[in-house]
Amino acid sequence: ITDHNVQETLAITDKTYLMFEGKILLEGVPEKLAEDEMVRKVYLGKNFEFKRKKL
Repeated sequence: ITDHNVQETLAITDKTYLMFEGKILLEGVPEKLAEDEMVRKVYLGKNFEFKRKKL
């Protein structure tokens, strides 16, 4: 999935690659990405709240 709706994408994926400035910034499970300080600083924002969807 390539999408700019990060909340929806993280909510439905098991493993995610987050790109920033054309390079992979971090990869892993969505919870790991949502908690990472650098990811929050450059991509998600400090007030981002991760919500896992139950499928």
